[in-house]
Amino acid sequence: MPTPLIAALNPIALRLGPLEVHWYGVIIATGVVLAVILAMREAERRQISTDDLFDMILWALPFALIGARLYYVVFEWPYYAAHPSEIIAIWHGGMAIYGSLIAAAIVVLIFCRRRQLPVWLVLDIAAPTVLLGQGIGRWGNFMNQEAFGAKTTLHFLQQLHLPDFIVQQMYIGGAYRQPTFLYESLWDLLGVVVLLSIRHRKHWFKQGEIFLAYMAWYAFGRFFIEGMRTDSLMLFGGLRVSQLLSAVLVIAAIGLWLWRRYYQPLLPDYLAGNQLASAQRATKK
Repeated sequence: MPTPLIAALNPIALRLGPLEVHWYGVIIATGVVLAVILAMREAERRQISTDDLFDMILWALPFALIGARLYYVVFEWPYYAAHPSEIIAIWHGGMAIYGSLIAAAIVVLIFCRRRQLPVWLVLDIAAPTVLLGQGIGRWGNFMNQEAFGAKTTLHFLQQLHLPDFIVQQMYIGGAYRQPTFLYESLWDLLGVVVLLSIRHRKHWFKQGEIFLAYMAWYAFGRFFIEGMRTDSLMLFGGLRVSQLLSAVLVIAAIGLWLWRRYYQPLLPDYLAGNQLASAQRATKK
């Protein structure tokens, strides 16, 4: 196996005295900021108060980070039990997207109930922006040399016409690896383009269906890409945690979509927006 022509990229973006700013955090933060901007713009179109949405995001983000870390730590507990100081070292990587999604979804449900917001509509607004953040966030894994696949050859990576900096960053543990981080990032970004292209089509979507489409899209791709990874979180019996959860989410999303269409035919269209807010404004006029 040939050695790489250039060294791996430095995971540290900036040093300020004893403080180290890691690319992992910078990239995750960039994805979050872009996702928030996109969500705010769509919220205005759908008659959701941007103040409410911003408040929700302020609550959801810290819990999403905690959920992502806890999920990862739980399934890597033997290591963290032996190295408890590493539990809070999120700058070293080790954030599970599914953990963040579960935690954030719980916050959204509670927040919408308390603010009397249409939860399905809020989830619809958030879905493409979350997928955008996920697609960008995978490049944080790239900088940390995480989320990689099985051993491969330099020739294979060069056949993919990847830039040299990606090829050389995939030299991990003395061997070139499948860039599964890249496969998932591209799948996510393609999903963003698809959802943004079709979500404003008249009568295509009932409220909640953009979120369900996001859930099915992401989980479907993640199921296959996770099967290519060699650093997956594992359950007893050699089952991959994310593959199992992905299969459940695909089935649940499709099943719930069909159930709602059959048993709840009077669901409002996505483009109808927040009907309660519209009615309240009409009353004031």
